[in-house]
Amino acid sequence: MRPNELYEARKISWLKLDGLVRNSQKNIRALSPEQVRDLGRLYRDASSDLAVAQRDFPRHQVTDYLNQLVGRAHAVIYQDEPLQINRLREFVLRGFPRLFRRTLPFTFIAMLFFLVPALLSAFAIDSSPEQARSLLPAGVQRLIPIVEQKSLWVDIPVAERPYASTFIMQNNIQVAFLAFASGMTGGLLTLWVLATNGLILGGLTGLTAHYGIGFELWTFVISHGVLELSVIFMAGGSGLMLGWAILRPGLQRRRDALIAAARDAVSLLLGAVPLLLVAGTLEGFLSPAENIIWQVKWTVGIGTGLLLYGYLFLAGHETKKRHLAN
Repeated sequence: MRPNELYEARKISWLKLDGLVRNSQKNIRALSPEQVRDLGRLYRDASSDLAVAQRDFPRHQVTDYLNQLVGRAHAVIYQDEPLQINRLREFVLRGFPRLFRRTLPFTFIAMLFFLVPALLSAFAIDSSPEQARSLLPAGVQRLIPIVEQKSLWVDIPVAERPYASTFIMQNNIQVAFLAFASGMTGGLLTLWVLATNGLILGGLTGLTAHYGIGFELWTFVISHGVLELSVIFMAGGSGLMLGWAILRPGLQRRRDALIAAARDAVSLLLGAVPLLLVAGTLEGFLSPAENIIWQVKWTVGIGTGLLLYGYLFLAGHETKKRHLAN
């Protein structure tokens, strides 16, 4: 094909691509969804045309024009920072709360598998504290003598709080990712992780309640606990999504069902990780602070919970536009 023939055959597409590039350079949001799709399609077609031109007539002005056009289109399509910021903003404002609501059944089941063992162990150990040695894991049983002396183990020296905060964040993230990754066992290990952690928290609550220091324990826990437990439930729900896709792929191939579930599960987990960072900071600095009255800690805990769930349940809803007939 000669240069003029290529130009005459493809010029309408090139001019359309040029117009879309010019409009998107001013404001990428000015393009409609259809125009964005056209931009991608026309860019691919022009790239193919450029490959032909570079092969058949590399020094012709048509080739130079195509090279510039494709380069400008590439800069628009693959611009990094603005598009990433826009995607991040969209995810935070709409995507994450919508995803949370869509996957809420899995998160709710994860919450039940945490809270039911927690409540059972709390009541059992509160009524019969000797059961703590059989219900609590061996690593937690070392706390029993401390509680029996009506003391807590939660005091963190001021100088160590920055390091403790970092350690707590890392530990919380590890627990969250463990609950998520365990979904590859069909969700069984995820349920075990949730039940075990619920058993520990509930058991310690029952033990401290029996010895009259339950309120002190929860005054320490409350400021960071609402965020922390919420993320554990989300992480557990993410793991259960993977497990459900493995066990019940439906009409899809198991591999395809798992990939689709992993897309939502990973997004939910990554969206929850910043909440763990906030919880770790509160746990390292506010929770052990003896000079801050308990009312402040409870207010922070309940307040962060209200803000979080207000955001998760209210943000990102589609606005219903009513069109009045003339």
